[in-house]
Amino acid sequence: MYNSFASTFKTMGDVDVLWHDGIYHLFHLVLPNHDFIAHAISKDGLNWKRIQNAIFISDPGSWDDYMLWTMHVSPDPHEVGWWRMFYTGISLKDEGKIQRIGLARSCDLIEWHKISDKKFHLPENMNCKPFQPLCSTSPYYESEPAHDHAWVSFRDPYYFRDNDEGYLLTASRVPYGPTIRRGCVGIAKETTPNEFEVLPPLHHPGQYDDIEVPNIIKFGQRYYLIGSIREDAKIRYWYADDLKGPWNNYYENVLLAGGNYAGRVSYDDQGPLLWNFYTADSSIRNRKNLMPPPKRIVQRPDGRLAMQTIEAFDDIVEAMLKPPQLNPIALLYHHENSSVTYHPEVQDYELRSNAGFQGFLFSPVFDCFRFKTKIRLSGEGKCGFLFRIDPESSDGYYLSLDLLKGVAQLRSWGHRNEHGSQEAFAYRLLQAAYWRNTDAMDFEISLLVVNNYIEFSLDHHVLLSLADESFSCGHLGAYVESAGLILHHPTVERIQTLAHPTDDLPIGPKHATAPVPTPNDPTSSE
Repeated sequence: MYNSFASTFKTMGDVDVLWHDGIYHLFHLVLPNHDFIAHAISKDGLNWKRIQNAIFISDPGSWDDYMLWTMHVSPDPHEVGWWRMFYTGISLKDEGKIQRIGLARSCDLIEWHKISDKKFHLPENMNCKPFQPLCSTSPYYESEPAHDHAWVSFRDPYYFRDNDEGYLLTASRVPYGPTIRRGCVGIAKETTPNEFEVLPPLHHPGQYDDIEVPNIIKFGQRYYLIGSIREDAKIRYWYADDLKGPWNNYYENVLLAGGNYAGRVSYDDQGPLLWNFYTADSSIRNRKNLMPPPKRIVQRPDGRLAMQTIEAFDDIVEAMLKPPQLNPIALLYHHENSSVTYHPEVQDYELRSNAGFQGFLFSPVFDCFRFKTKIRLSGEGKCGFLFRIDPESSDGYYLSLDLLKGVAQLRSWGHRNEHGSQEAFAYRLLQAAYWRNTDAMDFEISLLVVNNYIEFSLDHHVLLSLADESFSCGHLGAYVESAGLILHHPTVERIQTLAHPTDDLPIGPKHATAPVPTPNDPTSSE
């Protein structure tokens, strides 16, 4: 997990990760100035250390002298031992209205040189013209802003190879149709090293303003196109059996619930991973962003994609508590219509509340943990889980599960602690997710809580992934309301606290704006 907890004006934005020689290299934007691309490294994808920044905006008069936007790093296919960074740049001359794709190279992933800086290295005998940044051109894409738009979309490059040919994806817009439905995934083909021919759009759903941060992934002979949608701040995907399409979508094509954005695919020695940044308020993306732990991308038997918890958490388990160590179970409220029965021979708990709500809390107190169990609901009532609960006040997190409709909702629920308030409660719906249920009533669940990160999985597939700071420690348990719930062989693993990266980027207050630039202001992007 990568985040920032200082106190001024900067936070992280879009991310890209490359794995090399057992090290994850994170490159990310810095908001709100966008004046450099930061670099951090990690051995496990969980604990990060900031190192020197990768690239900066160029000198005044350059095509990228105003801001740097989303990038993608990949091995240079034309010279072993080198890497290329495709990145988005905008200029002061264009008032930021025209987005272009630039290129930088590195032989160690640390020192980067833009090709346009004339400090770059090219292989001997490589016949290359001077590099010109790619830009959006007609007839396939908008060449000037639509009348109600501030810019021409041509950003978020993603380089990939298919059948030994190189392609570059971009977040682009077609030049026709309703202006808020023009978002498409653009594509360009590498014709010679570092030179690209712009092709017709790879996919235009006809529904969204933009499809940001596009990616391509392949399982077997099936292609998957992943993109982020600004309208609802979700990561979605489409599939095709040929790169040229047609691109289809499933009834359920959301990879991660709302708040998770700018998903980026990378690979390590275990397979594909999805990285992203998370923000609790999608209307304010320049404060307190964080990068959650990555998710392992898997293909379901029916072809749909799913997310799974990364294996690195298995390596930071400090202790495992089994049912005898979780006893005794305490009732959150005292009334006659509820009961708990422990079956030691099979290590099951049978929780029941015949009328009204009742919470059942394990004895230990937990801060960072992973809770696993199999559950079965009896009756037509409700059930869910409680964590970081204060048994005196009942304040904490409430995870509601509708096992019949297939709905998971996480709520922060406690006291407002304001004297004389007409609303003494503090209640927030933090995130919701949905799944297609069948007649099955047996489920495997996993609840992972580390620092301020919360992840919930059902039958090994991640449904909820978010961050919240309302509660930091407390009791763990389950609740039922006019129902019975069986917990089969529950275990709780204590997890190491994750370290924050050194040299964290500071964050600003909720309504902060960038400082007014002055000639000696090092945070100025102008």
